[in-house]
Amino acid sequence: MQPSVFAVSGTPSVGGVFVCFPRGGTGAGDAGDPGWAAAVMMQRGRHAQVAVVRGPAGAAYRPGLLALREGPLLAAAVDALEGEPDVLIVNATGRDSPRRCGLAVHLGAVLAIPTVGVTHRPLLASGVWPREQRWSRSPLTLGGEVVGYWLRTRAGVRPLCVHAGWRTDPELAVEIVKLATGRFRTPEPLRRARTAARRFRTTQRF
Repeated sequence: MQPSVFAVSGTPSVGGVFVCFPRGGTGAGDAGDPGWAAAVMMQRGRHAQVAVVRGPAGAAYRPGLLALREGPLLAAAVDALEGEPDVLIVNATGRDSPRRCGLAVHLGAVLAIPTVGVTHRPLLASGVWPREQRWSRSPLTLGGEVVGYWLRTRAGVRPLCVHAGWRTDPELAVEIVKLATGRFRTPEPLRRARTAARRFRTTQRF
């Protein structure tokens, strides 16, 4: 049984979460690799708070199983926030996954928070790019199912893949990303979480 789609009421608080690992490593990534994760929560486009954590990767990198590697650190960063966002943007796929359960879906289910995935490219889904105008979109399909959209968040700039996650469908995922995106290509909560995690990596060594 599928969980119900998140019903947006008013202007939701939107979070972003991101994890990074050491630069210059060899190989795809091993279990126990040091990681730095950050979660950001924003309300009405304003930066409400940020939380950062560090810890070991939960598993080696394997395509389609990112939740095992990154999920525990990302969940810890969100848990470190005072309060929780209404919806969370994750740097990961959602239903664009061999099991229709990418990291964005898995993390949302663990945290009981609706999620949206945002990536630079699809994992398995396919679809043509949208028109050059801002907010143009085109479907990403997998096995005949629309699992997300290419979304042009800035005119003339490479579009992003927006994925349905936990308690979101592709259309709602697009609306959340549009709500959370300002003048940059990346949705603001995710952009700030990425910046915070990378800055934390430079100051907090293992």
